[in-house]
Amino acid sequence: MAKLTDKIAFVTGAGRGIGRGIAEKLAAEGATVVVSDLDEVTAKETAAAIGGTAVHTDVTSPESVAVAVEQVRSRFGRIDVLVNNAGWDKAGPFVQSDRADWDRIVQINLYGVLNTCREVLPVMVEQGYGSVVNIASDAGRVGSSGEAVYSAAKGGVIAFTKSIARELARSKVNANAVCPGPADTALFASLGGGDPKLREALTKAIPFRRLAQPGDIANVVAFLASDEAAYVTGQTVSVSGGLTMS
Repeated sequence: MAKLTDKIAFVTGAGRGIGRGIAEKLAAEGATVVVSDLDEVTAKETAAAIGGTAVHTDVTSPESVAVAVEQVRSRFGRIDVLVNNAGWDKAGPFVQSDRADWDRIVQINLYGVLNTCREVLPVMVEQGYGSVVNIASDAGRVGSSGEAVYSAAKGGVIAFTKSIARELARSKVNANAVCPGPADTALFASLGGGDPKLREALTKAIPFRRLAQPGDIANVVAFLASDEAAYVTGQTVSVSGGLTMS
């Protein structure tokens, strides 16, 4: 039987990349997936492909998030699963970085999670159940050269996830963080992953000798979002092909 039959799942940044992979996997496991993205075109494309629903959301805007969550609640009556996947980065040495980029990185990667959780968690508490899966990063666990602010924001996501897991356990809401390593996505390419030499060097550093595919992360998310993980909360799971181990 599918793991997520009859579940309503809200996935941010689901128009492409890892987010789309997650949306596809959750739908394949029986969930009704709300594809949330700033890019309405890709959101609609993904939703059409999986039989889901597209909703425009700017996770950096509390007002936009509130409208999106209300749309979902009005249509479906509940939200069983929240996957915070929306993210962005700009690589470069910290000492040469621009404060405007700091703000954008923190607003999307950290405040985006805070904004969606602030709207969705009360819904889950009222229901008396729910599952939150926050997509952090191994950069937030061990640091990443050229991604200092991104690492800081993702480290914040990990700590926040543990905190809400403690706060909401009695409401039977669990919260876990998934930390991808380097993944073969358009975002990775934009950060220099399109450079064959960099790609080859990074691939050699990964014990499995390949970059992650969106489906690798999606499989772990689907488990954590399901009732099979009902007794798992406050955990940080790396999906990095062994690049980082702890």
